[in-house]
Amino acid sequence: MFKIINAGRVTALATVVAVCGLMSSAAIAGKDVGKGHDHRTFHADGKIDYGKIGDSYTADLSMYLAGNQFMVMEDLLKVFQKHNPDIKTVFVETIPPGQILKGQILKQGEIAGQKIAMNPDLFASVNVNHLKKLHAKGMMSDYMIYTHNKLALEVLEGNPKNIKGPKDLARDDVVVTLPNPLTEGIFKFYGSEMLKMLGIYEKVTAGKKCKSCWAIKGKTWFTSRHHRETPLRLLDGTTDVGLVWTTEITYQRQIGRKVEAVDIPAPYNMKDKVGYAIGGMKAGRNPYNAVRFLSFLGTDEAQDIYAKHGFIKASQKELRLKPLPLPAKKK
Repeated sequence: MFKIINAGRVTALATVVAVCGLMSSAAIAGKDVGKGHDHRTFHADGKIDYGKIGDSYTADLSMYLAGNQFMVMEDLLKVFQKHNPDIKTVFVETIPPGQILKGQILKQGEIAGQKIAMNPDLFASVNVNHLKKLHAKGMMSDYMIYTHNKLALEVLEGNPKNIKGPKDLARDDVVVTLPNPLTEGIFKFYGSEMLKMLGIYEKVTAGKKCKSCWAIKGKTWFTSRHHRETPLRLLDGTTDVGLVWTTEITYQRQIGRKVEAVDIPAPYNMKDKVGYAIGGMKAGRNPYNAVRFLSFLGTDEAQDIYAKHGFIKASQKELRLKPLPLPAKKK
């Protein structure tokens, strides 16, 4: 059982998912972005294994996380394991948290024909309601918010279409790429709300919900799985602008891709609503190691690593474990 210890400044976890190379967007759609890098095992000696699903049953710490923190994970775990060398292996899955919840925690899931453990030590989502559902089932008791993010528009360097803000997504001369509304929380919970607040949801999406498809032929494309497809669509000329997390643009520029950000002003950037929540699973095998990781995430050292990658630091209050409320009853 996951037992709370005095975690002090506690935070949540980050995520893994590697980056595809310079493939065409069509190739990405076919190969499923991030495949092979959505599951990593980090070793205390610095070695990283990819796709070893069986490690979810044996690692000294196992974490299933929202899959948009991939650029943070290597830096974060390198420092964490340096401070905690007895935690020799950390297994991290980073895919959409809704898929994790429904397809791997609440029922037996498989990755490439291999069963994956249903009892990670930690589960993190950009939607706290996922954690509330686990609490309602007696599977989790406490949580914390460990970092924040915000929406931004990604365009080619130089902004050739002169995109000035989110209202330009409705322009007839602009081709738009959006994370799909079926499995990507960035759009399901935040991007769609932004478009509705601006009064352009129907104009941009025609109310369609699908993935790897044109919501509006030649105008708005919904990605296959990850919004990380967007920079590659920009680079191969199949889109003019995409909706992403601001941290994704930071990462793309760090690896040398010629893209840039167009800021979305508050409240449309959802900065005040996007909080990454993490909690310990009661059935997790390594509750003590889970608490040690949460405690580390609350340190200035860990928060600075997140900030380096463009995330927004959590407050001291947010980084304390607190009881999960039950999900609101549907009327």
